[in-house]
Amino acid sequence: MTDSPAISVLDREGLDALVKTLTTEGRTVVGPTVRDGAVVLSELASADQLPFGWGTRVEAGHYRLIPREDGAAFAHTSGPQSWKTFLHPQREKLWSADRGADGQLSLTAEQPEQPSYAFLGVRPCDLRAIAIQDRVLTGGHYQDSGYRERRSGAFLIAAECTEPGATCFCVSMGGGPAADNGFDLALTEVVDEAGHRFLVRVGSEAGAEVLSHVPRCQADVETQTAARRAVDAARDRMGRAMPPVSLRTLMGQSLEADRWDDVADRCLTCGNCTMVCPTCFCTTTEEVTDLTGDHAERWQRWDSCFDLDFSYLHGGPVRSSPRSRYRQWLTHKLSTWYDQFDSSGCVGCGRCVTWCPVGIDITEEASALHDELEARLRLQEQAEQQERTEKVQ
Repeated sequence: MTDSPAISVLDREGLDALVKTLTTEGRTVVGPTVRDGAVVLSELASADQLPFGWGTRVEAGHYRLIPREDGAAFAHTSGPQSWKTFLHPQREKLWSADRGADGQLSLTAEQPEQPSYAFLGVRPCDLRAIAIQDRVLTGGHYQDSGYRERRSGAFLIAAECTEPGATCFCVSMGGGPAADNGFDLALTEVVDEAGHRFLVRVGSEAGAEVLSHVPRCQADVETQTAARRAVDAARDRMGRAMPPVSLRTLMGQSLEADRWDDVADRCLTCGNCTMVCPTCFCTTTEEVTDLTGDHAERWQRWDSCFDLDFSYLHGGPVRSSPRSRYRQWLTHKLSTWYDQFDSSGCVGCGRCVTWCPVGIDITEEASALHDELEARLRLQEQAEQQERTEKVQ
């Protein structure tokens, strides 16, 4: 076929042809695969490397692979990585300096050729996360040139969610299991009596061009109906939810809440939540040198607001307690992010819940803060009513 309809159907061979087409174009195809007891993101040479027949069982502080009898490839929840691992890597060399024999210093900016990525299996929550990082790292006056170059050439193939996990809460964050925009191609996996196949929708001209080189079938009504039903059903099966209030307002009114002490007693300040979060973007720089002192390099690496050095000023860290550091992370993520980037910094993927070693649950903490605030406001209202009554008497 040479035409590219907006909606088509791929079988497993067609999915493999899609990977090979992208590889032939010179792209580095990255997608989920099974390694070391988890679904991780890695370079793919074939669609056969996808986690066919594997699902996941997740809870707060708990993650396990489980076999599936239906052979589905995208019936798993998010693993410990997100796509920022590739777009905004953990370490990146910025420049190097060398002192010559004559004592003169020369500086060389690091300008490596960036890979042309094709991301296969991007969840809708991660599409939103990439859009958020786009605003953070390519908007405003201080752009990250490396991120901008990697992102501008990235080809995104979404995989709509049909199996939300117990730690997923994207719907309560304004998202959902459906891929609405931000993709080049979107897949919805269908496994039923009619077979194993993937409904594919085109989201861009680049997506239409790639799909035109892939063997496919015209989308039938049965497949389209089954795909929509699966995604709609997933929307009603979220494992968790944020309280249905303005989280931005809640955080602003809870800065002195007692709940921060409760979470501080459990938090290890390890920073796992910031490392697995698909939107956390903070970095620091470090200089390294060789033993002679004639060669030095500056590297950018991920940083975390849970590190003591993150808020270090002359004389010591500004946020020295676990209470203050957790509060900084949560209030920034859910509230003050709006002041900087006009959106929440949370997409409801649930990674921070799953990969917290002590099982701290961001939705539980937000609900507890809401309950405490409601109780405080009720007491305040009762006191004001009592005062008005006494004045009348």
